[in-house]
Amino acid sequence: MRFLPEEEQRRLIAACFARSDLTLEQLWMRYFALGGSLSLLELDAYLNGLTALPRVDRDMLAHAVNERLDEVAGPARAPYSHSVRDAKPLHGPLKALVDLLEGAHRAPPERLPAIVAEAGRALDVTIGVYLADYDQRTLVPLRPGAAELDIDTTVGGDVFRRAGTTVTREGTLWTVLLDGVERLGVLEIVPAEDADPDDPVLREQCRWLAALLGHLVTVTTQYGDGLDSRRRRRHRGSPAELLWQSLPPLTGATESVVVGASIQPAYDLCGTVFDYALSERRAQLALFDAGPRSGGANIAVVNALSAYRAARHDGAPLEDQFAAVGAELAALPDAPAVTGVVAELDLATGGLRWLNAGSPAPLLVRGGEVLPADAAIGTGFAAPGGPPPAGEARLEPGDLLVLHSRGATETRDRAGEPFGRDRIARHLGDDAGQLPPEIARRLTREILAHGGGEPRQDTAVLVTRWLSPSGQS
Repeated sequence: MRFLPEEEQRRLIAACFARSDLTLEQLWMRYFALGGSLSLLELDAYLNGLTALPRVDRDMLAHAVNERLDEVAGPARAPYSHSVRDAKPLHGPLKALVDLLEGAHRAPPERLPAIVAEAGRALDVTIGVYLADYDQRTLVPLRPGAAELDIDTTVGGDVFRRAGTTVTREGTLWTVLLDGVERLGVLEIVPAEDADPDDPVLREQCRWLAALLGHLVTVTTQYGDGLDSRRRRRHRGSPAELLWQSLPPLTGATESVVVGASIQPAYDLCGTVFDYALSERRAQLALFDAGPRSGGANIAVVNALSAYRAARHDGAPLEDQFAAVGAELAALPDAPAVTGVVAELDLATGGLRWLNAGSPAPLLVRGGEVLPADAAIGTGFAAPGGPPPAGEARLEPGDLLVLHSRGATETRDRAGEPFGRDRIARHLGDDAGQLPPEIARRLTREILAHGGGEPRQDTAVLVTRWLSPSGQS
């Protein structure tokens, strides 16, 4: 590394200091704040050429002057003892990521579209952001004047369903917007005229941008309503508001397992919740259901969920988790009865154990075929005698485990015919090759349509795919 001659550096620092409008005392305070330890007199002597300073102190002094010059309009900066690269990239993928990070710092959620547009310019692309509504029927644009996209019939919707990327004949690149593994929406990316949308490097850079943006969408939604309100297609009542705030993300994954969920009616939830927790060794799953829609159902299932989580966080075994939920519900004598399932999947062996409190039995899907997973079914979490005997099964890599609420089987059409387990099994077999969150979304859509869009019960579906033994993926 080549260093600037000491006397040349001193002369230029002194010249820049003269243009900085700082007093000597103010310069010393800035130097001291950077970690400098020399006295005011020593700095004065150095600036006047009467003494020398160690290189580290010269550079701290130069930095103190430059901080001031950055605050005023454009004078030349003081030199360091060696060449220093610009801290911020001027173009390309790193600039796009930096622009997105810095732009989002302390920004309200509704400012994200403008921040994304600025980041896109660093890649010579124009970016449109679409977020999925909470019903997962529509992709809602954040750009004013842009049209909504139907998830089931459009190119953008296809990208969302597959969680993938595609290029249209017109040269538009569509890619899914993820927060980790949870699908939030899609990005519509239009490259500059001389850019190739099929360029794998451009695709990879856009994937980086989408990953960071997805995280920022989730983070900013936690402290502002600007994006949340765009995703809502109609009013969400207080019971539904409480339940949505209690749910985990609709998708979670590790190298060994993927969990996806869907719950309907999205804007009128009343008495059903699900939960999961993933670790290196196991996946822990739960579903709680208060049955037909009634007053107090949301409070009952949230209490059940809280008791389950508290026991799980304490490392309690499956039977003690079940008992903790029962004790919590027993203290709510006027609450509606809550049924459900708690389950645990060993990610090293595929061993599955579950306890059933009056809920439909889990379904196992292997190669598109639904397998029986029968076990004793208790009458409820708070029933006398404690938990029923645990059900056990052994999954193979690629198998699906499906938990669902009573609403999935009991939802009736106008003729009074329930959706039933056979229809559930048929849809699971047909869609087994899809991503778990997409399997769950399609199934709840079919159940909601069967009920004419006016369900008497909530419908929740929790789909888990065991990919491979942990440590071997």
